[in-house]
Amino acid sequence: MENSPIRLSISQAARLFGISDRTLRRAISSNQIRYVVVKNRYQLNFESVLSWSQSKPKVLNKLEKQGIGQWVEKWKIKNPKFSPRPPQTN
Repeated sequence: MENSPIRLSISQAARLFGISDRTLRRAISSNQIRYVVVKNRYQLNFESVLSWSQSKPKVLNKLEKQGIGQWVEKWKIKNPKFSPRPPQTN
């Protein structure tokens, strides 16, 4: 079974990455992000948006402060009993 790519609308990607839709539209017009057009709407390839955001320091900072990155610390598992790798006892 082949994995299908994750696609985002411009507004979804803007909220997720904490940037404006104008920033994304500029990246699209300069061919920095892969996309398809479905029913006259851009559908952005998530992997492409992610790799583009990692190459732009300003966008990366916004991702961490205003986008989904602001929640990462809250999502961390604090109870070692339920951690993916509990501490090893010898």
